Amino acid sequence: MFFVYMLRCGDDSLYTGFTDDIKKRIYTHYHQLKTAAKYTKSHKVTGLAALWNCKDPTAARKLEFRIKRLKREQKLLLIQKPDSVLKVFPELSEYEITPNTEVKFKDCI
Repeated sequence: MFFVYMLRCGDDSLYTGFTDDIKKRIYTHYHQLKTAAKYTKSHKVTGLAALWNCKDPTAARKLEFRIKRLKREQKLLLIQKPDSVLKVFPELSEYEITPNTEVKFKDCI
């Protein structure tokens, strides 16, 4: 299982990434560990904005790439309606991508 995630930062910015171990990755970003993204090392992570499950790494990479290219307003709409991800990106409909509401930020930090 792979995950695409959007994190909220202290300056109200958003960071998007993908991983195969969501709890470990959020912990790494939150605590600004050595392997955290350069962006989250300089923008304190304050929460998990959205999370999707992907069956394979190709789907995760493609979804991450497309989300990163969205404008902020479009990202905020996607956060409000994470189940609309395949409507926003119909070209990814061949992949199994589903919203994940089970992982909680507080359980990762």
